[in-house]
Amino acid sequence: MGRDRHRFTRQLDDLQKRAKSDKPVDKGVNKLVHSIEQSTALVARRQESVPDIIFPENLPISARRDEIAKLIDGNQVVILAGETGSGKTTQLPKICLELGRGVKGLIGHTQPRRIAARTVASRIAEELNTPLGESVGYQVRFSDHTQDTSHVKLMTDGILLAEIQHDRYLNKYDTLIIDEAHERSLNIDFLLGYLKQILPKRPDLKVIIPSATIDLERFSEHFNKAPIIEVSGRTFPVDVHYRPMADTEDDLYGAITETVSEILETEKGSSRRGGDILIFMSGEREIREGALALRRAQFPHLEILPLYARLSLEDQNKVFNGHKGRRVVLATNVAKHNHPNLVLRKKRKKKKGLADNNGSE
Repeated sequence: MGRDRHRFTRQLDDLQKRAKSDKPVDKGVNKLVHSIEQSTALVARRQESVPDIIFPENLPISARRDEIAKLIDGNQVVILAGETGSGKTTQLPKICLELGRGVKGLIGHTQPRRIAARTVASRIAEELNTPLGESVGYQVRFSDHTQDTSHVKLMTDGILLAEIQHDRYLNKYDTLIIDEAHERSLNIDFLLGYLKQILPKRPDLKVIIPSATIDLERFSEHFNKAPIIEVSGRTFPVDVHYRPMADTEDDLYGAITETVSEILETEKGSSRRGGDILIFMSGEREIREGALALRRAQFPHLEILPLYARLSLEDQNKVFNGHKGRRVVLATNVAKHNHPNLVLRKKRKKKKGLADNNGSE
């Protein structure tokens, strides 16, 4: 295993120093040989347990996977510009697996948010037809669902940062995918800067930077003109309706309730079943109060679900589990990668000292 190489080298150096000093080394040599045999056996088990890999033909990235694989194989760093719906988040780890990565070390895949780390891991595991936590696992704060034979590890960028404290060169990974790089959070920027420093000392490490189609040249320049490949996304017809708050609506939650009521009323008598409704809100308190207002309205056959980072795992999973009825999900931007039929966006910025006009879009 890649994570053991540095330890074995250090142990061998110690044994050589002991031998030069005429100190006994037999016990140390036997221990080192045993450790190497264990590490070799683990690599063999990991190789045997690599699942069959299938790529969905309807995703744009699948059509270019050979080109992407060739770039990854021939370069230490690759910048992948993928539009929404291209499939970059779920398919990149599988492309790396197909290349033989993830056997001598983990394929680490960071996400800015815990919910994203869990749901992406679940999706990849489902596509590989393997139980979550085995070949594909995830780690977020207070929760580690990986094992020795895991090939792909989803995690928050904060988890990877914490690992640097006890693994300076991130030796447990042979591939790192830093997703959502365009968000340019403090964690992401620190990781990108740190990775640039350690790459010369880790020539075996591959780094892939998936990003929206912005700042591509800056990412490339940062990593010494790393190659860029662009993958188109999928677009769907979207109708945008702006609904300002009426004079009779004196609060945000009343406006949201009335808007949902109008949507349901408009669809009455339609032969096509309406989809779920996603309402973006700026924080946990607004989500809880909005959910309470909708429940008080007692809409028939409508499930109201909040979604925010501090919600329990069980309650978060309700949003992603299958269901028969119709749902209204009130969420922060942790839900921005899901695809309901209707999205309500509260048009109010969260900025100290300023208060924009309210409206639903």
